[in-house]
Amino acid sequence: MDTKTSGSLQPENNQKRGLQHWQMVTILLVGYDVLAVAGSYFLGLWIRYDFQFSSIPGASLKTLLCFIPLYAAFVVVVFWLLRLYKSIWRFAGYSELLRMILATALTASVHLGGMLIFQHFMGSRMPISYYVVGAVLQFISTLGIRFLYRFVLLLRGRKSVTEESMKRVMLIGAGEAGQIILRDIKGAKETNEKVVCIIDDNPNKHGRFIDNIPIVGSRQDIPDACKKFEVSKIYVAIPSATPGNLKDILNICKDTGCEIRNLPGMYQFMTGEVSLAAMREVSVEDLLGRDPVKVDLEEISRFVRGKSCLITGGGGSIGSELARQIAAQEPEKLILLDVYENNVYDIQQELKKRYPKLDLIVVIGSVRDSRKMFSVFEKYRPELVFHAAAHKHVPLMEDSPCEAIKNNTIGTYKTAFAAMAFGCRRFVLISTDKAVNPTNIMGASKRLCEMVVQAFNQKVKEGKAEEIPQLFTHWADEGVLTDRIRENLKCARTEFVAVRFGNVLDSNGSVIPLFKKQIAEGGPVTVTHPDIIRYFMTIPEAVSLVLEAGAYAKGGEIFVLDMGEPMKIDTLARNLIILSGHTPDGDIKIKYIGLRPGEKLYEERLMAEEGLKQTENAMIHIGEPIPFDQDEFFRQLKELMILAYKNNADIRTAVEKMVPTYHCTGTPAAGENGPEPEKGEQQ
Repeated sequence: MDTKTSGSLQPENNQKRGLQHWQMVTILLVGYDVLAVAGSYFLGLWIRYDFQFSSIPGASLKTLLCFIPLYAAFVVVVFWLLRLYKSIWRFAGYSELLRMILATALTASVHLGGMLIFQHFMGSRMPISYYVVGAVLQFISTLGIRFLYRFVLLLRGRKSVTEESMKRVMLIGAGEAGQIILRDIKGAKETNEKVVCIIDDNPNKHGRFIDNIPIVGSRQDIPDACKKFEVSKIYVAIPSATPGNLKDILNICKDTGCEIRNLPGMYQFMTGEVSLAAMREVSVEDLLGRDPVKVDLEEISRFVRGKSCLITGGGGSIGSELARQIAAQEPEKLILLDVYENNVYDIQQELKKRYPKLDLIVVIGSVRDSRKMFSVFEKYRPELVFHAAAHKHVPLMEDSPCEAIKNNTIGTYKTAFAAMAFGCRRFVLISTDKAVNPTNIMGASKRLCEMVVQAFNQKVKEGKAEEIPQLFTHWADEGVLTDRIRENLKCARTEFVAVRFGNVLDSNGSVIPLFKKQIAEGGPVTVTHPDIIRYFMTIPEAVSLVLEAGAYAKGGEIFVLDMGEPMKIDTLARNLIILSGHTPDGDIKIKYIGLRPGEKLYEERLMAEEGLKQTENAMIHIGEPIPFDQDEFFRQLKELMILAYKNNADIRTAVEKMVPTYHCTGTPAAGENGPEPEKGEQQ
């Protein structure tokens, strides 16, 4: 039945020494079949005569004894030809069953014909029930022994798993989704899990059973039930749960120390994707407990569809998600610009695969290079620009403040100027809540970016765009501003806006990848301060709101995204440790290292001078712009650019003069003083 053949590397003399295991099993099986066939038809005759051996006619018994040896030999031949002695019965299935049915039908027919011939010569007649009962018993006995072997092995395997490594599972949710997960666990062929209890908040279900599994209580009973039933894994199968309810349940579950899996949500339930395989690890996003961001997809579609779009910083976390969501809205053309080729290559390959008909262009270049930006805008003429290129890492920019000004502020200026010069319809700056009352150079540089787009927008509205100076950091003889471009500036209609939001989960530079790496290394997890808080949003949520804000824009606005309730970084770190299967302050230590230069305990979304207006989307607000002298700002910005390209260590003082709300807490970085750019150097 179980053909455990010798390995191909076994020496030949060992193979010749004796019969292999499967051959021994075949001989025993042949002997069993002979006895089973003879016994089946004898029982058929015996049953016909009410189990009274003395009642069986002598002629019938003699006919059976004469015919049965020939018939048994025929059965063995048929079984051999149908490969019923060469099957591996521990893996027997539908094919073996069909062959056994065919063998029984064939041999039973031959038995009927043979017995009729024998009866003619022996002068006896066998009852009809003899043929029917004998054939049925033959089928049961010959098939049964084969599948019994497989069944015994299966029971032995299940018993072994149960005793040694069976995981005891708690299922949360006694609804339809929970029943599907329960059925999947029970029906899995290879599983080491067993559902031992169910939790549901509906009191009408308490004390009842689903498929013999007890419903033991509501969410408050989770800790006690985990101890009572020795639970090691929890499946949360409530796709209809609100974010707040799900957060409460998951917070209770994570304190049990059990492994937790969660069903993604209603979308999977409605599309029939609910299954054991669909269960995923609980993420930090699940613990935010915030209602899902709702956006007007039709508004976004009208804003983007059929238009040529440029995304700077297209390979970054925000830029790449912008690319994904814009590509889904069928733009006429999508241009991704980035100075770092690896990341933008990844998103290029992803979009090519998902949207093969998309007109996708990838450009490697820096927003700090005026000539490059002019050539990109002149060649592709984008109608919409999403400016996401920026240095965003606060501590690194504190060490290199001039780079923050060059890349963030001057890069924004040059990109915005090129957009205006070549007829771009709308320019959307991706800003940050760190631009509000900044205490670090990165935040101050982004506040300057906001002032750039406000100044540009004001000049365009006044019809004075040609008065905006072009900031150029090289001394080449040839000019960039042609007469045609100057004429373009006179009739410029570009609308400039900024969108300000806080931290996004898992973005480049986010604390989450750092925490995950530290946890993987065994700790410690470094938190700057136990009371530090930040606003958080997922990358897709933030980008969706950016696109909708861009659709609302009329020019000059600073859109402020509602990031929900702030979260303590310390709480975030502890949740990540727990979700990774560890214990905070136990096997993974938390170390407080103090606030870094330029860092503050909390971020603000608005400055005191700014008001707040509501838009059609409750999560998007408009901050009233703070007036300032644009001409003086442009003059100061040119001086700031020169200081930055000289790598002047006193750059923060100049920034403080331009951004009154900037309160410098950093110190001049060593090595920032450097040589002036040489003539002919293009930036």
